[in-house]
Parts: sequence; C-alpha cells; structure tokens
Amino acid sequence: MIAVDADPDANLASALGVSREDAARIRPIAELGELIEERTGAKPGSAGIYKLNPRVDDLPEGLGFKINGITLLIMGKSKAASSGCYCPENVLLRRLLKHLVVERDEVVIVDMEAGIEHLTRGTAGSVDAFIVVVEPGQRSMQTAGVVRDMARELGVKTVFVVANKVRGPEDLEFIKNGIGDIEIAGHISFNHDVMEADLKGASPFSFSPVTVAEVNKIKLAIEKILDAG
Repeated sequence: MIAVDADPDANLASALGVSREDAARIRPIAELGELIEERTGAKPGSAGIYKLNPRVDDLPEGLGFKINGITLLIMGKSKAASSGCYCPENVLLRRLLKHLVVERDEVVIVDMEAGIEHLTRGTAGSVDAFIVVVEPGQRSMQTAGVVRDMARELGVKTVFVVANKVRGPEDLEFIKNGIGDIEIAGHISFNHDVMEADLKGASPFSFSPVTVAEVNKIKLAIEKILDAG
C-alpha cells in the first residue's frame, strides 16, 4: 500500500504514527532540486525546455518511508501548483502521481487539500473513488459539493462523504441534509482520545480503538459498494 501526502500542509506522517524525529528527516519530493533536474533536464523553477514525461517508477521504493507495511511519499508544494504552469517540479509530481494511480497494481491513497488540482484527466480516469471528509458546518458542506462537481468533470463517478467529529444524531442529520446526492459511507464520532493522540503527536490508531472500529466499518462499506459497482 502506498500513502501519498499531497497536501502542502503535510501531516500524514504523524497521523500514521511516524515519530517527529523521523518525519523531520523526510524531504518532500518537490524540494529535491538535484533529482528534479536529473529527471526533467531543468532546474526547479525554470521555464526552459524540459522533459514532460520523466522517469519516476523507481521513486516510491527509493524515496518512500516505510511504516507498518505502508510506503509513505510526501509530495511537497510546487511553486506553481495552482497556476497551471508546467514547471519542472510540478511536472515530476504530476507524473509520479499518475504512475502511482495508473501504472501500479496496488492500493494507493492520496491525501489532498480541499481540491483536486493534483489530478489530470489521465490520472482521474483510474481513480476508483473520492472520499470527502466533512465536519458539521456550512463551509464543509460547500466544499464537499465543489469537490463532487470537480470530480464529475474529471470523470470520477464515485464520490463518498465520511462525516467526521460527529457529536450526535443532530450532527449526522445536518450532514446528511447538507451533502445532497453524495453517498455517505459512514461517520467518525467526536472523540477526546483522538485529540489526545494529536497532542502527543501520535497516531489515533494506537489511542482510540473506538475510532479504529468506526473507520473499519467505513472501509468495509466502501469496499462493498465499489465491488457491487
């Protein structure tokens, strides 16, 4: 299994239980200037001639951090990630993501910011589903709708919502009413043990068995729906 942290505010390492010391030693791929120049033929940030299809197949094994059977890759933020500019570092990140999703026969989970700018049409066509994590609140409902519409534009037909920090039936009902036609895969209850794990910089997996059980239930529900489709 490969986990990709594609959020500029990268914190997936701590969520997986990587120690603060080990996480600090993981360099985001977007910051590996020598590698980017070697693979694309141009220095990061340059606007000259460079390869649009650099080799990336060896990067997961070479750069990934291994933990509990998971290979973690931290993408980092390209300087022009939201501008549409095909700078060398952006090209490498997009090519790597496409390789992971399209060309490898294994489970790939990508943690993205509230948007799907990392995906192109060629990549999204191989994505089984989007999972939008929402919380009880109007802004979160709006974001879920935006992601759903963007996913459909890219051809991703299956979009799930997972309700997070649910305090009770009223929160769950609010979310169900707010997400419209998006299918809800399940919910995760508000839990002080998860907050405690965050304070200690530890993975919630080892702090909250109740949350782990809820997540496993969501996983089974998603797998059942995808298998039926």
